[in-house]
Amino acid sequence: MNPTRYRVVLLVLGIAFIAVVLGAVLWAPQGDPSVLPSAVDRVEPADSDLLFGQPRLVLDMAPGYRATLVVDGIPIPDEQVSWTEATGLHVFEPGPGKIIVSWTPGFHSVEASWDGPPGAPDPGTLTWFFRVQ
Repeated sequence: MNPTRYRVVLLVLGIAFIAVVLGAVLWAPQGDPSVLPSAVDRVEPADSDLLFGQPRLVLDMAPGYRATLVVDGIPIPDEQVSWTEATGLHVFEPGPGKIIVSWTPGFHSVEASWDGPPGAPDPGTLTWFFRVQ
């Protein structure tokens, strides 16, 4: 092959590569990030997560919000949820002496419900699911 033919082949391959990259960027699925209510900053484990071991539940809300948690239909007592009023962080870890001693393998549902800070009624609920392997 002469040098001109190499250049044409490389040019066509370069254009094809650029077309593939642009196609992937423009038409590839972007994922479906969960849309959280305005009072909720994040949840852990995230909706549809697959986890190993014994994860802790985290509900990070706006400061001043107090939520109640119901896991698999079992209300979690407030004294078993670590809550920081200044940050709105709620954490539940299963363990000895808790209403949930450990996560069983399979799907689990979490429902959080809250009322707004005093003077600003902003009630809401959020349900998400995760799986423990």
